[in-house]
Amino acid sequence: MDISTYRADFPILQQAIKDKPLIYLDNAATTQKPQVVIDALVHYYTHANANVHRGVHALSERATHAYENARTTVKNFINAAHTEEIVFVRGTTEAINLVAQSYGRSHLQAGDEILLTELEHHANIVPWQLVCEQTGAKLRVIPINEAGEINLDDVIALINKRTKLLAVGHISNAIGTINPVEDMIKIAHANQVPVLVDGAQAAPHMPIDVQALDCDFYTLSGHKVFGPTGIGALYAKAQWLEKLPPYQGGGDMISSVSFEKSSYNRPPFKFEAGTPNIAGAIGFATALDYLTKVGVANTQAYEQELLAYATQALSEIPGLRIIGTAEHKASIISFVLDKIHPHDIGTILDSKGIAIRAGHHCAMPLMQHFKVSATARASLAFYNTRQEIDCLIRALYEVKEVFG
Repeated sequence: MDISTYRADFPILQQAIKDKPLIYLDNAATTQKPQVVIDALVHYYTHANANVHRGVHALSERATHAYENARTTVKNFINAAHTEEIVFVRGTTEAINLVAQSYGRSHLQAGDEILLTELEHHANIVPWQLVCEQTGAKLRVIPINEAGEINLDDVIALINKRTKLLAVGHISNAIGTINPVEDMIKIAHANQVPVLVDGAQAAPHMPIDVQALDCDFYTLSGHKVFGPTGIGALYAKAQWLEKLPPYQGGGDMISSVSFEKSSYNRPPFKFEAGTPNIAGAIGFATALDYLTKVGVANTQAYEQELLAYATQALSEIPGLRIIGTAEHKASIISFVLDKIHPHDIGTILDSKGIAIRAGHHCAMPLMQHFKVSATARASLAFYNTRQEIDCLIRALYEVKEVFG
């Protein structure tokens, strides 16, 4: 891959931070946007700004066409069977809340169980806690080992007749573990348990095929895949969208309304109340087209090379401990340095133009498992380079010098 060519597509990467070239290593939090995505947003607001599905005038028809084409792009990117299986949402968090409330209200009762893992982002914990409080269901948690990996025997042991849903992250945002979701889905389905996969971190790092996975629900966020914030998608098998009740009420999710009774639109519109993020959907699709053109398999292979290089270099720093050493990882590395708080690491690196994340990464139960309050996290994308990793390593040695 000619990384310099792709880096030139991202205008934000060309700037200096505190008189240092920007080195952006916080891609698990959000990715940067190529110029084509920025241009798509400007073009929509300049040439097609109107509400969708409601007008017969030219701008509305233009906006509707672009919005629905974006839905088809998402469908193709994850290889869903039908465009109608794609629901636009604000992001993965809203997608999980949608399933938790819509599925939970209609399928859970006291004594039922939702199965999660210790690796989950708060967005795949708290919505299930809320629905458990509402229904009397409870959470059960699949443990991980000290490498940050799931043992499939634990999945088999924890699934029982009370299990009503398995919700699992495809890739851990905090430590990069790639979970064996294919095997987990097979185990769950053998027990008639539906599965939701949080794909926020997986979509930018590996090819996604929801039909091959056979998951019931899959979620992804635009801003994790080089698209805008405030947009994402929920994939759900058509039979689920047909029978689940609406999540929110309002315009566009209805077919008729009276004070006595309302009837609802067909999926996916049944789950898209109100004016959607039209520009966001268009930008999201543009980002997916861009990533497809670059080639997800190509970026995955390159990022794995970067991960191996960075892991080796970090491992050689005295007093540094990598948190999460799973055999199968995405390009996310969390670490701690002896007697130096991660926030101090992040602050000093920022003074050198290096952006990392420091904190619990919205995965506090995972931090508790590893007995740390926080980690420093470097998360890589295909526009990062070995030279940037070398700068990170030199800066970390300087951090150690500052703290003696």
